[in-house]
Amino acid sequence: MSNSPLLTKTKDASGSPPSSRRSVKGGYSQPSRARLKANDLFSKWTFLGPTTLLLLALLAYPIFYTIQISFSELNLATFAPKGWVGWDNYKDAITDPGFLNSLKVTGIYLVLALPLQMVLGFGIAYLLNVEWKWRGLVRALFLIPMVVAPVVAGGVWKMLLDPLWGIVNYVLGFAGIGPLNWLGDPNLAMISIVLIDTWRWTPFIVLIASAAMLALPKDVFEAAAVDGARWWHTLIHVSLPMLASAIGAVFVVRWLGAVKMFDIALAATRGGPGQSTNVVNLYIYEEAFRSLKFAESSAMAVIVLVLTMIMTMIFLRTTKKLEDRF
Repeated sequence: MSNSPLLTKTKDASGSPPSSRRSVKGGYSQPSRARLKANDLFSKWTFLGPTTLLLLALLAYPIFYTIQISFSELNLATFAPKGWVGWDNYKDAITDPGFLNSLKVTGIYLVLALPLQMVLGFGIAYLLNVEWKWRGLVRALFLIPMVVAPVVAGGVWKMLLDPLWGIVNYVLGFAGIGPLNWLGDPNLAMISIVLIDTWRWTPFIVLIASAAMLALPKDVFEAAAVDGARWWHTLIHVSLPMLASAIGAVFVVRWLGAVKMFDIALAATRGGPGQSTNVVNLYIYEEAFRSLKFAESSAMAVIVLVLTMIMTMIFLRTTKKLEDRF
């Protein structure tokens, strides 16, 4: 019995059963799992620490300072809060007709701009992913608006849309249209802002959508082609369901950028004519740095921040449902 193979396998080189002690290599015991986990956590925070401190300095401090000012009366001599006023600044903000109108104008801009940019972005990306001769050149040209500063884009388009010598009215004149006062007519000014913003940001959506489409599995499309599916059937029943999560993610990213609309409106119309393009960020800027109502403007900024966070949470939840469904 003592020489059986089963007992032989359970013995070490000395003939005794294996010890329950940790193995020893080179005279040092292997580190425990808890110690390895602690070292891994320390290594991660060694790299994340500087970035975290930088974000806290650049983001957290201004936000908390703005919240503090919104509940206080600001001393313009020292630019520091000098007295607690509670919710008075918020009451002034929500009863300000100009602020409420700017929220309405921003909502109109978002409703017009975001669907247009999403449809154009994914539609152009779909066309650019099809094999044709000048596809590479067109794809490169589409990136140009992304590198143009918003203020520059607003100024250039202001010249292009000029009712007297702008090239847009000149071209439309051949079709018997115009001249149109694009930036001076309250009904056309918002459309002009939406077109300028769409010209600048649609390439960004095209870029992300193209990357998402290139990541789609080719065998699915080959199977659809073998089954005789038309291109529109493939688009509706194959491409769009597989791109649902990418569409949701791009929409959330673009939503966060669109809410910050300021530069183009400032350069092109300065909120006019009247208040037709006076988006909320431009109105807060005017109230703070022209009317010197910093406390009331801080309350407006906090209200916009809270509304943006609520809407973003709704959009993220909807995106998660789309991912789970498709």
